[in-house]
Formats: sequence, C-alpha cells, structure tokens
Amino acid sequence: MDKNTISGLVLIFARLIGSSYFFKPSKESLRKQDSLKAVHQISDSISKNDIKTLAIDSSVNHSSQIASTQKKDTSIVKKDTKTVLNNYSEVYGVFSLSARGEQKYFYIENDNFILTISSKGGRIISVLLKHFLTWDKKPVILFDEKHSNFGFTFTSGNRVIYTDDLFFEPFANYNIIDTIKVKGMDSLNFAMRLYPDANDSIKDSLKYIEFSYNIKGDKYLLDFTASFNNMGGIIPNNIGYLNLDWKAKLKRQEKNREAEKNATTIYYKYYDGDVDYLSETRDKNEKLSTPVHWISFKQQFFASTIIAKTNFITNADISVTSEPNTSQEYLRNMNASMDMAFNAQENKQVYDFNLYFGPNKYKTLRKLDLDLERQIPLGWSFRPLSWINQFIVIPVFNLLEGFNIHYGIIILILTILLKIILFPIAYRTYMSSAKMRVLKPEIDEINKRYPKPEDAMKKQQAIMNLYKKAGVNPMSGCIPLLLQMPILIAFYRFFPASIELRQQKFLWATDLSSYDSILNLPFNIPLYGDHVSLFCLLMTISTLVYTKINNDMMAGSQQMPGMKAMSYIMPIMFLGIFNNFAAGLNYYYLLANLFTFIQMFAFRKFINEDKIHKKIQENRAKPVKKSNFQKRLEELAKQQQVKR
Repeated sequence: MDKNTISGLVLIFARLIGSSYFFKPSKESLRKQDSLKAVHQISDSISKNDIKTLAIDSSVNHSSQIASTQKKDTSIVKKDTKTVLNNYSEVYGVFSLSARGEQKYFYIENDNFILTISSKGGRIISVLLKHFLTWDKKPVILFDEKHSNFGFTFTSGNRVIYTDDLFFEPFANYNIIDTIKVKGMDSLNFAMRLYPDANDSIKDSLKYIEFSYNIKGDKYLLDFTASFNNMGGIIPNNIGYLNLDWKAKLKRQEKNREAEKNATTIYYKYYDGDVDYLSETRDKNEKLSTPVHWISFKQQFFASTIIAKTNFITNADISVTSEPNTSQEYLRNMNASMDMAFNAQENKQVYDFNLYFGPNKYKTLRKLDLDLERQIPLGWSFRPLSWINQFIVIPVFNLLEGFNIHYGIIILILTILLKIILFPIAYRTYMSSAKMRVLKPEIDEINKRYPKPEDAMKKQQAIMNLYKKAGVNPMSGCIPLLLQMPILIAFYRFFPASIELRQQKFLWATDLSSYDSILNLPFNIPLYGDHVSLFCLLMTISTLVYTKINNDMMAGSQQMPGMKAMSYIMPIMFLGIFNNFAAGLNYYYLLANLFTFIQMFAFRKFINEDKIHKKIQENRAKPVKKSNFQKRLEELAKQQQVKR
C-alpha cells in the first residue's frame, strides 16, 4: 500500500467521523421521534375495553420500558394519548370506545363459498366462490375489503355514525375460532355486536347493534339480520330512517373484459313490481322512490344481491360508474344507498335480509322464487324470446347436460333438434322459392312487355295477377323466415349469458362463452378487434356461400335495387360484429348454416320442379275465386259509379 492510498483512506475516515458528529440529530429531535413512535404504538394497540385505563396509566405502563433519563418523554406520551382519546370522543361520541381496536378476520366456509367477516364494521368484506375460477385461473372473488363498503349510517349526539368505521365483537354460544366450516344440510349462526360506551367502565350488554349471519352448508343464499337493541337515547327519537350504504368495485372475471363490462350493472325489483336495471353501457344513477324488494350488483355470470325479507327498502339511490379502459382488474363501481324505516321508541328494531352470492344460473336462481333469474338476459322485453329460452332451449339444454355430454356436442344436438322442429317451415320456404323459379320465364316476358320506368305500376300489377292465377303467394317465403327470427334472436341472447358454457373447451376454443382466437394481432382493427375468431370466420364464409346459393335460386324474383349487393355486405358486417362474441354462438350459427345446406340439397334432389310447374298451370286454368273482401270492394265501387 503506497503513501497516497494511506492518505486517501485517512481522509475518508476523517470525513465520515466529522459528518456523523456535525449532522447527528439533536436531543430534542430524538425525543420528539421517540414520543411520536410511542404514541403510534399506543394508538395501534388500544382496544375499546382498556382505553380508559390506558389513558390514566400510560406513564406507568411505559416507565419500565423507558429509561429514567426519558421521564419527560413519558409525560409527552400521556399528553398525546389523551389528545387522541379526546379527538375520538369528539368524532364518535358514545361510540368512541368502539372507534379503536384490533381488526380481526373470521372465515366461514360452506360448500359453495368462503366468506371473510371483519371485526371492523362487522361486515362481509370478501366472498370467494369455490367452484369457479377467473379467466386467468385465479379464484373468483366477487369483491374485496379495499374496494367495498357495507354499513348503516345514523346520527347520535349530533354526530354522523357509520358502522363501517367501528369495531364489532363476535357473539356466539359456541367457541369462536378464526375459520368455521359448515357442510351439507347443517347451518351456522354467526353474530357480530357493536356496543356503545357505558357510563362506567363496564359494558352495557343490553344496548348493542348486532349483525347476524345464518349460513347453510349447501346454499348460495344466506340470512342476514341487523338488530338495533335499546337504542333509545342513543339514536334520537325524531329519526325516522336509517341509511344502509352498500358500495363495491366489481372485479374482472372473464377473458373478454369489454363484453363482461357491458353485462355488468345494477338490477333491482320493486315490491310487488317488475324487475328493472340501469344502463349496461353507460354511467347512470337513479332514485327509486317506491319500496324495493331487492338490489343486485350483477356481472356477466355472477351476482351479489341484498334481498329485503320483511322491512322493505323504503327508497334507494343507485348508481353505476365505469372504470377506465386502462384498468384491467376492475369493471364498474356500484353504489346503493338504501333508506330503512326506523322507530327509536321501540326497544328492538330488526331488519331481515337475504344475501345471495353466487352464479347467474337460471336453474339456481329460479328455485329461489324471487325473480332473480330476470338478471339473465334471455329476451325478457319481448316475451316470445324469453318463452323460447325458458320453455324450449333451457329445458333441452339441461336435459342433455344430465347425460354428461360435452357442451360442444350438446350445441350440435340442440341444432339438429331445432332443425327437425323447423323442418315444415324450411320446406314451405323452399316450395315458395321453387314456384317463383318455374314462373321465371313468364315474369321475364312481363318485364319485356313493360320496359319503361313509367310503366312500373302496370308491370307490378301484371306480375301480381300472374301470382294470383298461379296460386303463388310471394310472401310465403318471407313468413317462415320471420317465424324463425325469434329463435335466432333467442339463441343470440342465450349463449353469451349461459354460465354452463363458461370456460368449456371445444376444438380450438378455450371458452365457449367468450371469443375463440386462433391469431392475436399486434394491432386493433376498428370494428373488428385485435384477434381472429375462427368460428366467426367460418360462420361468415358459410353465410356468404348460403347467400350466393339463395340468390341463384331466386334469380327470377323481383328484388329491390341494391338488395342483392346488400345481401353480400351484411355477412361482412357480421364478421366485425360477431368477432368478439361468444364462440358457442358463432359455432351454433355455423352449424345452422351447414344443416341448411344439407336441407337445400335434399329438397332439390327430392322435389320435382316440373311437377310444380304442371300444378301451377292447372291452377291457372281454374277460375279465380274471389274473396269476400274483394267482393265487397267491387260492390262498393259499383255503388260509387251509380251515385255519379
């Protein structure tokens, strides 16, 4: 080691020693830091049962831990602790002892979910559904502690009290442990109590607010009872309502966030009224001014619902706001502020509710007989659609499901059954088009007879007379198609809302309830998306082929200008629309097209158009029988001529 190195090391050490001496904290600064640290430790460890004792003896409790040279620090701790207690008394009044405590968590597990109940607020802060996973294989948690609130708001001593801020104590007639399990037909009652301050240091066991939960082992539905016992003098007599606030930021569960977000909103049912909901595609708030039976925070496949059993919700303010698209973890913010009638003069005021935390499965919700199944979008606004889904599609779907058949095969069987049922309609549609084809030469002759635009009315009358004499109804091909439309729309509503298809794999699709992607694009195509759905692509191709065949078959019919071009444009538009839709829906439409091809080729093989032409000629030879309506019109025309 040379001389320069030694000199450098000496200078470095000298600088370090000098810095530590000249920049060390003063004694006053150290004393303040120790005092603040001690106050925070005391504040965090205070419980509502010993807070008064601790306030008096704080210096004694800590004298053994603090050296005699720091007696001044203890007096600071005592003074600051009293300040903390006085502040809580100012804010929470008779509930000041309950404003501080140790937060504890209690886990109640049944066959379907795991509830987490917190001593702070005495509320359910989290619900985990055991039989479901998210799109990225994580547990389905409907809401969490950080992004939810549930509690009553009322006034006491000119202070606004919110139970969500206060600490409850568990109350049960059994040994309470952190994790409790209930299975099968068994049930469990778990209660949390909030006590106001007593005049002395002894807790008044006759005055309390209790949140009681009754959980059955095999149910998604649980009982929730809120009891206000002997609150006279604590809650003013002139208070006629309590407010129950429920807020939650709903978590994303599905692969297609946009589709899930557009299916997430608040549903509600009026007492003795109908089910309604807020907009699914935009932010919305609404005031419900008549009694409400239940309010539900509904997602695409899951729901969290509060149901009033006896004391119905007098009125409520509900709102939905969307999370920004940059937030991939959450969907929408739900808020329900509910008013409950209250009479402070009664010794005990009880509010009975049911809470439902579970899947939006039609069969499960239907059994509850609460109209909760109306949250599943089955076409309720147009009754024929809902009837098709309720009484045809869902029963057949559930029947096939009972045979433990894969859902892709169930959709195939369901398509075949529907094609069999709709066979008479398809047959009539084909016969109508066949009659139009055999009349093509005569229609062409009429077109040559009236080539001028000003003769369009004469040409149309001549064609209608031809149809009339031949016994052909040009609308007979449209009517069967119109009859099939409700079924197509019913399936359009059913597949994206069917939880049975959720995360069911089939062929290349990993989830029949969401889009199937064979290629993820590095960019987003407007009106299409950032992926290629193969089922959608195949459905579009099959629709174009069907359109081409149908146009060739209907070449002799009269079409409005541009209709032929539009018939090819529509499938291309559907490619963009359906690219983000459920794979199960595109798969069904693909199957429907394929079976339609099979039917068309079968009809062409077994239906002789020469016989159809012969039959039409026989009809033309027969005298045309006038309808009663036509006879009345002719008689009316003769009367008008006589008057002139």
